Amino acid sequence: QVQLVEFGGGLVQAGGSLRLSCAASGRTFNTYAMGWFRQAPGKEREFVAAISWSGGITYYADSVKGRFTISRVNAKNTVYLQMISLKPEDTAVYYCAARYGNPVVHADGYDFWGQGTQVTVSS
Repeated sequence: QVQLVEFGGGLVQAGGSLRLSCAASGRTFNTYAMGWFRQAPGKEREFVAAISWSGGITYYADSVKGRFTISRVNAKNTVYLQMISLKPEDTAVYYCAARYGNPVVHADGYDFWGQGTQVTVSS
C-alpha cells in the first residue's frame, strides 16, 4: 500500500511554469512506476507522463512533449512534474499515480492515486 499527496498546483499565466510534486509514503517507493494524469472539467482523465522505478524510462503525452518533464528522487520518495510554457488548455486537476511494474499510459493500469492538485492557466 502507498499513499500519495500532490503539491504545487496553483494559478499561473499562459507561458508560465509550475513544478508539481508528489510525495509517497512507504519504504518501497523505488519499486513503483509513477504516472501523472490530469482531468479537466467535463473531460475524461488523460495521461500526461510516466516514469519507471529507476527513472530510466519516461513517457509523455504528445500534447506535453517538450514542455513537461517528469523526474523522481527515490531517496525522497518524491516524483516531480516540471511544466513550462503552460497553456490555458493545460488547466486541470493533476493526479499522480503509482503501480508495480513498468510504467504504462492508461489510467486503469495504476493501483494507487493521490487526491489531485488544481492547475489553472489564465490566458
